[in-house]
Amino acid sequence: MSGTLNKVMLIGHLGDEVKMHYFDDKNCVGRFPLATNETYTNKQTNERVSNTEWHNIVVRNKAAEICEKYLSKGDKVYIEGRIKTRKWTDDKGMERYSTEIQCTDFTFLTNKNEQQGVQPQQEAQAQQPSQQPQQQTQNSVAPEEDDDLPF
Repeated sequence: MSGTLNKVMLIGHLGDEVKMHYFDDKNCVGRFPLATNETYTNKQTNERVSNTEWHNIVVRNKAAEICEKYLSKGDKVYIEGRIKTRKWTDDKGMERYSTEIQCTDFTFLTNKNEQQGVQPQQEAQAQQPSQQPQQQTQNSVAPEEDDDLPF
């Protein structure tokens, strides 16, 4: 194999709100920190150890606007992208490096109903009485529909 691969897949929680930067040519960039956790048991002490790794996520244009609108601190999200290291000069003239994840795809994993304190089970129980009459009428019609099947 002669090619190379630069691909990152992360599932974690937002450490802060999405910070947006807009440019003159209608482009924009959104940045936010993402925390991933690793938990294991130390074999010598039998203690549970948890390590948190922080990742700088960068999203661009329409994806950045979507993230800004729907993501907030603490939300769980799946991020797919590539690693990019930037070189820059700080205020004191020192060269610095930043490693970022350039996001190419994402999926929101936090259910907004859970955030608002409404549990999905409570919603389902509230909807069941209204759905039961519909299910009964559908079940009574079902045997007639079986005759129309082509096989």
